[in-house]
Amino acid sequence: MAQSEQRRNLERNRNGGKRAPGRPRSEESRQAILRSTLKLLKETGFPQLSIEAIAADADVGKATVYRWWPTKAALVADAFSASADQELRFPNTGSVHKDMSLQMRQLIRVFRSQRGKVVAALLGGGQSDPELIAAFRERFLWPRRQQAYHTLQRGIDRGELPAGIDMDLTLDSLYGPIYMRFLIRHDELNESFADALCGLVLHGVEVSRSLQSAR
Repeated sequence: MAQSEQRRNLERNRNGGKRAPGRPRSEESRQAILRSTLKLLKETGFPQLSIEAIAADADVGKATVYRWWPTKAALVADAFSASADQELRFPNTGSVHKDMSLQMRQLIRVFRSQRGKVVAALLGGGQSDPELIAAFRERFLWPRRQQAYHTLQRGIDRGELPAGIDMDLTLDSLYGPIYMRFLIRHDELNESFADALCGLVLHGVEVSRSLQSAR
């Protein structure tokens, strides 16, 4: 019997068969798994990372890991996404320029932190592992993409951006250079870069609208 299972049985016995007060054990285990995943990924990289090692570090059984995540790729993508979820939410300041710039600044901070190693492992490993890059898109990229669509739509509704803009092209133009500097490191990736990008791209969208209106 695993040590974690023994401890659960002892707690139940001490409490007359009832669960000890506090956070539900399943949620504690889930959070421990996510923390262990990020920790070990930074140390080993994606190819060497194993579910067995994650389970041992989190003090749970392999079955507990597979209860929530069908694959290692899904677990790694979820672990990174959960670690950055609050930081990368889009604000609603009343200005689409400010909303986008603030969120982009936060993304750059995450990339420049220790979690940047996790992103590099995900993107690097994903080039030869379709399952990993698919998990990154599904569990990290697309949820934030949906938030970004709403942010741009607020800008359209307020008249800051033209209706009918290509949102995907706009977002790729905003975020593509961040990923490029992060991965290729040909120039500095800092928060002022986010401001410059936001000004350049969104101003370009507005100029395009003016030119089309003048025709």
